[in-house]
Amino acid sequence: MKLRMLLVLACLALGPETSSAAVLVPEGNRNAKQPAIPYGSGSRTRAAKTTYDAKYERVLKLLRDDEQLRKKIEATARDYGIDPIHIVGAIVGEHTYNVDVYDRLQTYYVKAISYLRSAIDFRHDGEDIDDFIKRPQFDDCNELDGSYATWNCRETVWNKEFRGKTVDGKKFPNDRFGAVFFQPFYAGQTFGIGQLNPLTALQMSDLVHKTSRLPKLDHRRAAQVYKTIMDPDLSLPYVAASLKKAIDAYDRIAGYDISKNPGVTATLYNVGEPDARAFALKAENAARRKRGQAPRMPQENYYGWLVNDKLEELRTLFPGKSAD
Repeated sequence: MKLRMLLVLACLALGPETSSAAVLVPEGNRNAKQPAIPYGSGSRTRAAKTTYDAKYERVLKLLRDDEQLRKKIEATARDYGIDPIHIVGAIVGEHTYNVDVYDRLQTYYVKAISYLRSAIDFRHDGEDIDDFIKRPQFDDCNELDGSYATWNCRETVWNKEFRGKTVDGKKFPNDRFGAVFFQPFYAGQTFGIGQLNPLTALQMSDLVHKTSRLPKLDHRRAAQVYKTIMDPDLSLPYVAASLKKAIDAYDRIAGYDISKNPGVTATLYNVGEPDARAFALKAENAARRKRGQAPRMPQENYYGWLVNDKLEELRTLFPGKSAD
């Protein structure tokens, strides 16, 4: 598919916020058994001499013990028009299968300040991200409005034009855009209570600025980006914005209302690129209909499966909040 067509599709994805014919994805898992957990998650857990069950219980304890954190989650969810269980699902999934949660929320604030004082920037192999996105391959992206469309476009260009390829005599890694340019400490690392990737935060910057009145992020100020995703007061809106964008994308593009299934939203939070995945599901279901087959609903991965499996327990964190 040509780049310009990809950009057209991306712009279409930023259209009306709702779809009148969206099919509701009900609560619960579509898979009877938990999908396979990636090797990297298992190796990190073994290296830390812990288990998934222990990590789950630890993050659940933090959420249960910290009333202020729960209030922040509820308030943030309300601002973005989503059920707080979606934010909880993202946090629980990340800290069960990614890195272990800190015992106290205060630790995140302390680390946020340390990042603000760090001399870091976003670059790869000596090339700064600000210089990289000035390459001609990104010219079409500069015509788009908003952080979400612009950074999604740049991620698309990276995947199509640079990932795993040699361009102008320089070989680029076969890895995600966010891992190559936006994780200067070590690839694969995400940060904070929501385990956010800096690229995700940059994508959500405009929505968070509009909704939460937080300052816009700048890719040329890497330390400020890291401070934002480490500080719970600042990062929770970015978690909520990411989940909101995923819900909207599947409604607009694929015709599914996933707002009642936190396992699916947690899955998209984990894997990223909700617009591209919604387009892929739409195309798959169009092909299935031509073959006389029933359409496939959005499905949870190993991470989202846990969230749905533990949903009854997770909802006890918000006793006054119904599933509706």
